[in-house]
Amino acid sequence: MRRTLLVFGLVWVSLTSFAQDQIYQGNYELAARFSPEKLRKMIFSTSVIPHWMKKSDRFWYEYETSEGKNWYVVDPVRKTKTPLFDRDKLAAEITKAVKDPYDGQHLKLDDLKLMDDENTIRFKVKSTADVLKSDWEEIKAKNKSAKDSMEKKVHTFLFNISTQQLTEIETEKDPKRLSWANISPDSSKVVYMKNFNLYWIDKENFLKAVKDEKDSTLVENQLTTDGEKDYSYGFDGRGDDNVEEEKKKNDRKRVGALWSSDSRQFILTRTDQRQVKDLWVIHNTRDPRPTLETYKYSMPGEKEQPLTELFHFSFTSMELKQLPISTFKDQTVSLWSTTPPANTRDDDFRPATWLGDLDEFYFALTSRDLKKVDVLRWNLANNQKEVVIEERSNTYIDFEKIELAGNDLVWWSERDGWGHLYLYGKDGSMKRQLTSGPFHVAGIAKVDERGRRVFFTANAREKGEDPYFEHLYSVSLDGGAISLLNPGDFNHEIDLNDNSSFFVDNFSRVNTTPVAILKDRSGNKVMDLETADLSQLFAAGYQFPEPFKFKADDGITDLYGVMYKPFDFDSTRKYPLVEYVYPGPQTEAVNKSFGRSMDRTDRLAQFGFVVVTLGNRGGHPSRSKWYHNYGYGDLRDYGLADKKAAVEQLADRHSFIDRNKVGIHGHSGGGFMSTAAMLVYPDVFKVAVSSAGNHENNIYNRWWSEKHHGVKEVISPKGDTTFVYQIEKNPDLAKNLKGHLMLSTGDVDNNVHPANTIRMAEALIKAGKRFEFVILPGQRHGYGDMTEYFFWKMGDYFVRHLLGDNTPPPVDMIEMQRDKPMDK
Repeated sequence: MRRTLLVFGLVWVSLTSFAQDQIYQGNYELAARFSPEKLRKMIFSTSVIPHWMKKSDRFWYEYETSEGKNWYVVDPVRKTKTPLFDRDKLAAEITKAVKDPYDGQHLKLDDLKLMDDENTIRFKVKSTADVLKSDWEEIKAKNKSAKDSMEKKVHTFLFNISTQQLTEIETEKDPKRLSWANISPDSSKVVYMKNFNLYWIDKENFLKAVKDEKDSTLVENQLTTDGEKDYSYGFDGRGDDNVEEEKKKNDRKRVGALWSSDSRQFILTRTDQRQVKDLWVIHNTRDPRPTLETYKYSMPGEKEQPLTELFHFSFTSMELKQLPISTFKDQTVSLWSTTPPANTRDDDFRPATWLGDLDEFYFALTSRDLKKVDVLRWNLANNQKEVVIEERSNTYIDFEKIELAGNDLVWWSERDGWGHLYLYGKDGSMKRQLTSGPFHVAGIAKVDERGRRVFFTANAREKGEDPYFEHLYSVSLDGGAISLLNPGDFNHEIDLNDNSSFFVDNFSRVNTTPVAILKDRSGNKVMDLETADLSQLFAAGYQFPEPFKFKADDGITDLYGVMYKPFDFDSTRKYPLVEYVYPGPQTEAVNKSFGRSMDRTDRLAQFGFVVVTLGNRGGHPSRSKWYHNYGYGDLRDYGLADKKAAVEQLADRHSFIDRNKVGIHGHSGGGFMSTAAMLVYPDVFKVAVSSAGNHENNIYNRWWSEKHHGVKEVISPKGDTTFVYQIEKNPDLAKNLKGHLMLSTGDVDNNVHPANTIRMAEALIKAGKRFEFVILPGQRHGYGDMTEYFFWKMGDYFVRHLLGDNTPPPVDMIEMQRDKPMDK
């Protein structure tokens, strides 16, 4: 600091000149340029989604660019990609049939489906002509005051791909999809729940129900009589308020039955929640008066927990049996189903069949502390359970569904500290470990029984790459070397066909344009498919973010992040740093591929911040088990030191980062973490916007809280088992707040209950702290149609407290409102 004395006449003036921070205005216009509404007009298709055909290796897909939509059919064997139709000619034919003008560039085809002959497509087009609603009489019968009798006419067409002939057919009313119907594989039977009990109905009567669910001639077969509220045989409809629940109490509801492949048997679980305590949210904005929503909610450490039973039913004996599977106290039952084929059409019927054959099925039991997992097979011949695989650990166990490979089983396990695949015999004997080494198998893509090969995705195996980038690999079930099928320093997402002969590979990084190619089972490139059209996005000024690597607080562990700069970035300026955080442990909020969602990263940066997303030890399951379990037993604070380390290292590297102006934002777990950062490191983090945070994990749901923090199983000398849960909470540190904090929650959040945020607010009030509290009426956990409103509230808060721009923004959020049409 330099002091200077100036003389003006006889007056001595002492001025202190110092490097005073320049005040920058928030760049609202640049942030508004990339609103979700505008991005829909700048980002089109970013991946190829193949619709595999049943009779060949061919597939078709739809892809949109700034030139409109195109539809293609690909023949991998012939290595050809051709238009499914000439869109200009088709538009002309539609125009002649519908009498409305169409052109190929703006062609909109609804409900497009490739028919079973794989040479005909069916689609619908809506015209501007008004017609009487086909069900108008039914509507009037239900509501005599109904006035809207007209609707736009819908035309249905068949188009022959070979002959290029268009034929209009009669438009039939879409068949009613009855959500309560669990249909058997041969469509002969349907099971469901009514008045808490189990029922079944045959095909003839089900078709009557499709036409009229209240048909008095329906013949329904009741299988149980002991069902009751909170101890039913199906799903009770979580999410309804008490008024809606009362209205629907006699409705049919879905059951989670899994069928045998011959449709003669099914299994299902029944859960007793009668002792589980209630939780409530109030729908304050319901008309004409607020309503209450009551639901069962298990909190960590509570004695009262749901108890799950397993049942088997045979249509041969017409007997429903409860199977004796009790193994662990408060155990969790995981039933496994078969995987639908890749060539199942979008509207094809997909029966839910159990994993196994006609004489047996597989499932898993997990202890409440998640340190014990048993993989079991139920033998229907001798009516006994058979333990196939046992997993044990001192921390929680993650597991995946087993896959069947003839007489073998493929099992995923982290028993050696990394996620790997193991081959077991049906008798439970381990034959061999199929993969090994310091990398993570993410999941099984396909088991090729005939070729004795398993295809799987994995990450961290390729040296020199971001360890989160996924690739597709294969390995023989008989052991041997692993084959990499899609090399390239990108994150890859694959879609493999049923016979494992070809796959579509979509790949990108956060800083590259998405590309799609076609490859064969050996990883040979067959042909290029698409490169995403981002021309409009770049024309608006978009710039890719920058991936970076830094060290965790231990100085050893490599962590990975992404930096988002303002698109008008000035390297001579000092920018506040904002961290967008999520603690995990089920994921980290660090994008690896190019994506559409930009609100909390790219767009937030445009106000005039450098925004970073970054990982932390304990934050992601796709590394070592050590990394994933780092926060076990310390769920509040485990990731905070790494978030602080990032601030220090980035400020040391980049002169444009102002280490004295650091903000932090997160939603859900990130809402919890951002507030915790303000309270544990109040001299580092100066401003936080914390939304929907689970600030007290002792009142969050049992499954997440007990799993990731840990619950202690205590067995008394008498043999009684109890569970003890203790955890540190954000409100405990309310007295530490020094900076500016905005808390937010939706008032009907039935995931992270509003009580989490309200208790945090209470603690701050009692500690005499100033803070801001934003309630979003009628919103669940994700904020729904108020997400955009909340973005601008967040922007205001960071602009004011990080940029120092205290110019009051106008009452009207004009940047948000200009995307909306004016009311007529």
